Amino acid sequence: MELETYLKKTADEVNSLLQDCYGDPKTALSRAANHLLFAGGKRLRPALFKMAADAVNPGSSARIMPAGLSLEVTHNFTLIHDDIMDKDEYRRGKKTVHTLWGEPVAILAGDVLYARAFHLICKADAPEDAKVRAVSLLARTCEDICEGQQQDMSFEDREDVTRDEYLDMVTKKTGVLYGTAAAIGSLLAGGSDAQVDAFYNYGCKTGAAFQIQDDLIDLLESSDKSGKDQASDIREGKQTLIAITARERGINLGPWRRLLDKEDIASLIAMLNENGVIHAVQQEAEALIGSAIDGISILPETPEKRLLADLAWFFIKRDY
Repeated sequence: MELETYLKKTADEVNSLLQDCYGDPKTALSRAANHLLFAGGKRLRPALFKMAADAVNPGSSARIMPAGLSLEVTHNFTLIHDDIMDKDEYRRGKKTVHTLWGEPVAILAGDVLYARAFHLICKADAPEDAKVRAVSLLARTCEDICEGQQQDMSFEDREDVTRDEYLDMVTKKTGVLYGTAAAIGSLLAGGSDAQVDAFYNYGCKTGAAFQIQDDLIDLLESSDKSGKDQASDIREGKQTLIAITARERGINLGPWRRLLDKEDIASLIAMLNENGVIHAVQQEAEALIGSAIDGISILPETPEKRLLADLAWFFIKRDY
């Protein structure tokens, strides 16, 4: 099966399962918790969960899919809280939860999703000891995500963020949830400890590369395609890998922290290209993907293993 077809089929499956679980909210808080959850999304984390499970035990994902939903629910919990901290008014083309219901209700809505995630793991048809390990892993991951978010916020007041600090931040903020999706899928499907570890590392590396690609999309793609103001990260002085690489090469991006028109952005991109910044950042992402794929070489050759490689490359070849 082609990756695009697989992702579409899995997204439809996840949407149907979420509807079965939460499609009839009885309270205002439940409606607030559901708002982003039912506002679309690629459902990449449940897709990765499903691939990992079926790669170690073909067909096993069907009986443990409630745990796959837990990763999507956790992701949406973090989005609600991120939107509050960033004061964003829109997400996925819809008003954010705190904009519609106010910050106190939005905080509680995020907390509801957090609680749902652990309940969903418990509903999986898997051995009890495996579910306990999965709950523990997700709890640790949520702590890592919070650490990553705090690191990201602390970078706003610094001009000396290093490459290693950035990679640690994006691994925690974005990578670990992908790592946990893959690890829990393989764990509940009966994978060995070596397989679970390989999947966790695969997900962390591909997730970090996913965030690097987001940084590139912010700079290189038009607002119509990306859904964001083009070059907003540089205009706002964010410490992305692009900014760090530019600083390492003696490039001062300070003059670009202003309102930029299309000609300004084109000049900025040309300057960064001439100095090899964009190529260097792309190489960093590709190295992470290559290492991630090498790490799952211990898996038997299956259609899911091929899909995992395709998904990894998709993370850094996408333009949206």
